[in-house]
Order: sequence, then C-alpha cells, then structure tokens
Amino acid sequence: MNKFMEQARLIQEDMLVYRRTLHSHPEVGADLPKTKTYVMDKLREFGYEPKEICESGIVAIIEGNKPGKTFLLRADMDALPMKEATTCDFKATNGCMHSCGHDMHTAMLLGAAKLLKQNQDQIEGTIKLVFQPDEEGFTGAKKMIQAGVLENPKVDAALAMHVHSGTPSNTILCGLGTSIAGCNRFRIVVRGAGCHGAMPETGIDPINIAAHIYLSLQEIISREIAALQPAVVTIGKFVGGDAPNIIPEEVIMEGTIRSLDKEIGAFIFNRMNDIVIATAKMFRGEAQLIELSSVPPLINDNHLAYEITNYMKDLVGEQSVILFESGGMGSEDFASYSYEVPSLYIMLGAGSKQENPLFGAPMHSEKVVFNEAILATGAAIHAYSA
Repeated sequence: MNKFMEQARLIQEDMLVYRRTLHSHPEVGADLPKTKTYVMDKLREFGYEPKEICESGIVAIIEGNKPGKTFLLRADMDALPMKEATTCDFKATNGCMHSCGHDMHTAMLLGAAKLLKQNQDQIEGTIKLVFQPDEEGFTGAKKMIQAGVLENPKVDAALAMHVHSGTPSNTILCGLGTSIAGCNRFRIVVRGAGCHGAMPETGIDPINIAAHIYLSLQEIISREIAALQPAVVTIGKFVGGDAPNIIPEEVIMEGTIRSLDKEIGAFIFNRMNDIVIATAKMFRGEAQLIELSSVPPLINDNHLAYEITNYMKDLVGEQSVILFESGGMGSEDFASYSYEVPSLYIMLGAGSKQENPLFGAPMHSEKVVFNEAILATGAAIHAYSA
C-alpha cells in the first residue's frame, strides 16, 4: 500500500472528529466565524501559521528543504441554508446543512495538512493550503484571488476535490478540458400596478407579465442556441401576490443560466434582458434583469490532469480513476482559479445505494449522507498529489 494511504488511515479517526464537528455547526456564505476559528486552531495545532486574507478566507503555507514550484490545494467550507433531514446522530439543528459535502472537503484538507507536516522533508517547493468561504454563492474564489491568494509565493498550479454522492466510494472522476458549466444567477423584478381582482382593467398585472417572460425565455434555448451547444435557463423562484383576489404590485423571479461556453452565457443574458424589458413594455409594465453572481465554465488543464491522476492511481488503483471528455451542467467557483493558473478539479465517489441504502441521495438533498471512510483517501490524494 502507498505510504501516504497508510498514514492517512492512521489519522482517519481524527478526520472523523473534524468532519462531524463541522457538520454539526454549519455556516452559510462568506461569514463563517465558528468554522474559520476551528480550522485555524487546528492548523496552529499542527504547526502552521494560518492567515485570514479576506473574510473567512484562510491560507496556510508549508515549504520543503528543496526548491520547487508552488502548488495550491483548495477546500471550500460553506454550507447551505436548508434544514437537515438525515438520521445521523451528529446532524445539524440550526436550519443549515452541509448537504454539498464541504465539511468533508475541509476535514480532508486538514488531514492533508497533518500528512504534509509528517512528510515535510520530501516536499520540493511550496504547498499552499486554502480554505475558502462562499463557494455556493460564487463569490469566495474571486474574493480570495483579489486578496492575493495566488501570490507570495506565486502559485504554479492548483487542485480542488469534491465528494460525489451516488458514485462508488473511492472512484475518482476527472473531466478533461471544459468539464463544468459556467453559471449566472439572476433576478427579474416585474412591476405593475396593484388592483382588485374583480377589476383588472384598473391596474397592470405583473403576474401576467412575468408568465409571458417565463415562457419567452425558453425560446432562447430552443430557437437561438445551436442544438450542439449545451445551455440551460432555469427559473427556480417565482413569487408574487399575497391574496387570491388582489393583483399585486410586483413579481420576483430568480434563476440561473448555465453553459459550457462563456460567450454563449453572455449572449443568453443579453437576450434575456431584451425579452424582459420588451415583454413588460408590451403589457404596460416595467421589468429589470439583475445579475446576482456569476462563475465561468471550469477548465481542467489536460497536462495536469494526466500527470496528477497518474499519482492518484497509486492510491486507489488504475481501474478507479476515470477520465472523461463530456461536460456536466453543474457549476463550481473553483473555475475562477482555472483562468489564472493551470488547475485540476476532480470528484471523489462518496458512496452509492448499492453500498449502503443511506448513500446515494442527490447532492444538495436534505437527506444526503456521505461515506466517511473516504476521508482518508481524500487526505492522501491532496498530500500525495502535492
């Protein structure tokens, strides 16, 4: 067995404690006071000098005796604003949940920090450990880059890993090239004039306007984007009115644009703006399209992908490393790093229903349960790859 894998298994119990502590106290967004304090205390305990370079953005550095390149390892720390419905005895009870596995990522990178200290004499160059806020809101990576995470010393390459529910445990999935979609989160505000439902002619109905906008937006995908270009527009929030017999003043819609091409994403947003304004005007109302946040498509560096997944085969075996060329339509804010330095983003299988009926629920599900046995594999992947 690979030495790093052996060492990682020896600290599996420690990582279980890290993971369950973080899981029980999830925090959302860019402000993660308890999470960042816990992570920084652990890093100091291991012998690091962690720095907070932006709100809840932590960097710790370890150098070897020999000169070499600087490699960045990134874990995200934020949770989601949803109530947990698992049967775990360490489940969260504060109305938030680590349903995307970021508690697993943080525990794995803490484990890797420990392994790197044990093997510091073998390091050639510098390794930057990055613990990042607000991946889910698509602001965390950008804020850390703006705060200089890629400088002092200058980063040569970066790696991030994400657990993947439904994929067999310890199976590694690695997309080549553009493998994850870019995403624009948007809000549409439709304004009319409220009135009684018995006399709609005395007002301007924003629900009617919003319904026409909703239907019209799908025409961009079906009639203005080539069938061979993956793109999707989704409205997941549609809110208007309080009473069944009153036409409201305003309707709010929120959703996402996803595409594997930056220019197509921009084209869709611009066409949406045209449709939103023109449709509202046609029905005597007003409407505005607002971009809330965005992340570009994620590009894996193929040279890095082939090199680093070869190291991963030493840990999990050749059959358990799968490289693929098609892209998925999920989004990930690690993409921002991939436009600055050669980057690699992989997924680590966190259990299927065939292994255990508790495993395999979708990511972001209130009932998702991850196989904690993969913590050792994740820590070993980070440390050995670096």
